[in-house]
Amino acid sequence: MRKQVTRFFGFPVLFLSISLLSFWSAASVQGASAKKATNFDGLLDAVVRIDVREATFGAGAKRYVTGVGSGVIMSRDGLVLTNAHVVTRQAEDIWVTLASLEVVRAELVGWDHWTDLALIQLDMEQVTGRRLGFSYASFGDSEKLKPGQVVFAVGTPHGLSRTVSKGIISNSERYFFDSRGIRGYETGFFNNWLQTDAAINPGNSGGPLVDERGRVVGINTRTYLGADNLGFAIPASTAKTVMNSLIERGEVIRSYIGIDPGFLQDLESFYDIDTNQGMLIDSVDPGSPAAMAGLRAGDIVLQINGVKLDGRFPEQIPPIRNYIANHAIGAVLQLEVKRNEDVRKFSVTTERLLSRVGEEWAFDNWGLSVREVSRAYARENQLESDKGVIVIGVQPAFPADKAKLSRGEIISKANSLDVTDIESLKKLYQESENSDESILLETLRNRRVSYKALKP
Repeated sequence: MRKQVTRFFGFPVLFLSISLLSFWSAASVQGASAKKATNFDGLLDAVVRIDVREATFGAGAKRYVTGVGSGVIMSRDGLVLTNAHVVTRQAEDIWVTLASLEVVRAELVGWDHWTDLALIQLDMEQVTGRRLGFSYASFGDSEKLKPGQVVFAVGTPHGLSRTVSKGIISNSERYFFDSRGIRGYETGFFNNWLQTDAAINPGNSGGPLVDERGRVVGINTRTYLGADNLGFAIPASTAKTVMNSLIERGEVIRSYIGIDPGFLQDLESFYDIDTNQGMLIDSVDPGSPAAMAGLRAGDIVLQINGVKLDGRFPEQIPPIRNYIANHAIGAVLQLEVKRNEDVRKFSVTTERLLSRVGEEWAFDNWGLSVREVSRAYARENQLESDKGVIVIGVQPAFPADKAKLSRGEIISKANSLDVTDIESLKKLYQESENSDESILLETLRNRRVSYKALKP
């Protein structure tokens, strides 16, 4: 995605999209129609440019940034698949440019930051009323891709619509982990990636990686900074599953037990286990189901519900994470674990996987922006509860600044009432608009409580 005000960067890699090599002429469409793409030319008519205006809350006020990315229409009713970093849940305005160069509005159906995928819906009333038309693509089988196979990356690099670059599959099971994710949201946990040398540049994010028959085998997402011909796409097998879930419920519900898997390559002799057997637990989240069950770092999980695990290599970790995540919320998992010389059994009850990043909001008149304390954040920082809001931005000379609020503080109470979430603080904010009385805030930082007077 290409940002006009700010640009989104991943960790060692940058979330981007494709390089310009050739253009195709816009198809002239007569009448409202949706046509399934049956070849490469049809696929080109299914690729769209996406312009987004989204809200940000990090500077003590609500502000807007704009960006451009790519997407591909995947159904006759105008569902468009793209990246979660192209269209976030803070998107307030979405415009889609069709192959005919006509622009229509769209709305967010759902997004999944864990896989960096989002689904948007074309305004079909506009499409029908203006007698527009489009093609829609279909998925290919990413599981059958092999290194050396020819693929094409399609999208709008740097906003240059209708661009195709040709390359090959360099690796069909590339592993890497994003420690920073999408604006703090976690990503890259549950799938490996398709690596390609097809050129990918900023703005191509969300566009399709396709085979010679025009079938979508991946969604272009990122490239390495400072490297040539190192592009990465989310496999179609992952994209298809996520898309179906977004259609059904607007989100992807996953299970969580609170272990951080590690790979055992070169460590087998230290743990006295056979090669290609077991998965190392690198760490256990405090207060998580795994911690409550008694699991700890250094344990080797040999089986889950009778299924043997092989976590020797990094590429084998995402499928194991996905296996755990695909269990129902509240399911009881039976783990067989090797600890030192003993083999033990543990029962772990799953709970819902949630992000460490909570909802954000800005109170403009106070010059204050906040984020809800999530359960994951509370556990990570060993907080007593997940109640309250975290200060993420303060504007100089505004009431929040004069009250000496600072980034990272947790507001737990206001006028002796619990601040449980953003909604509870919104209510107080609305009441304060007609009052000159100060608000007594109780804040928490490093387990120390402070009291501060905010004067509206």
